[in-house]
Amino acid sequence: MALVASLCNRVIVMYAGRIVEQGPTRAIFKNPQHPYTWSLLRSMPRMDEVGKERLVSIRGVPPDLGKLPTGCKFHPRCRFKVDRCLTEEPPLAEVDPEQLARCWVLMKNVPNPEMQS
Repeated sequence: MALVASLCNRVIVMYAGRIVEQGPTRAIFKNPQHPYTWSLLRSMPRMDEVGKERLVSIRGVPPDLGKLPTGCKFHPRCRFKVDRCLTEEPPLAEVDPEQLARCWVLMKNVPNPEMQS
């Protein structure tokens, strides 16, 4: 991920063959809005924060691409899912003028995400 941050101006994050978030690299790394992006970034150790944060584990296993779940494709593994996630796939929507995310529960609306299991 550090290599991506140093080489790219824009990032597209995909899960199960779908774009779940896209935008400027700095915005995605600093303020990820999709729970998959948030979890992915928090699952990697950072040399500048050794011992400061607990690493996040992305529970479960990636889906079988031949048998994708209904609704949001990440919902079986998402710690922030709501009922709507199970039945409706969210559109890729504008989070801010340069950042898009495919999620019914944007991370900016989750209070204290590190405290939720």
